Amino acid sequence: MSQLTPIDIVNATIDDVAFIQQIYAHHVATGLGTFEEVAPTIAEMTARFDKITGQNFPFIVAKLEDEVIGYAYAGHFRERSAYRFTVEDSIYIAPAYCGHGVGQALLAELILRCQERGYKQMLAVIGDSNNHGSINLHQKCGFTHTGVMKDVGYKFERFVDVVIMQLVL
Repeated sequence: MSQLTPIDIVNATIDDVAFIQQIYAHHVATGLGTFEEVAPTIAEMTARFDKITGQNFPFIVAKLEDEVIGYAYAGHFRERSAYRFTVEDSIYIAPAYCGHGVGQALLAELILRCQERGYKQMLAVIGDSNNHGSINLHQKCGFTHTGVMKDVGYKFERFVDVVIMQLVL
């Protein structure tokens, strides 16, 4: 599919949280990229947004004519201090805009922002080994496949793998 133009990649604000929640709720209800089974409320997404941005992690949105069409953020891989130079990325795109380059634009910018903050490793923890869109996106951005955890999630009445990918920043 063709890439959309012009897409603006900007810092997410509190005003974007309702749109972020809508995008995420769709993925919770229809996909295996997240293992949440009940979509968080706007209040819960606001609390998550506040926690991530309050810890100075990057949280960005893709906008097309002021409409939020995707978002990405980095956060702790694990909260123990020894992991302080490693982040985990999360990225979700509105369904109508998947396959148009939005994810690649978001992930490329997220990588840059994490490098600027001094992080050394970025991990992608991808739900479902058949999640070819996310796996391919991460490969295009330089991530390498580091492993698969078999049948660690259970969603939609079946067991689901987790794919781990890693990028040296």
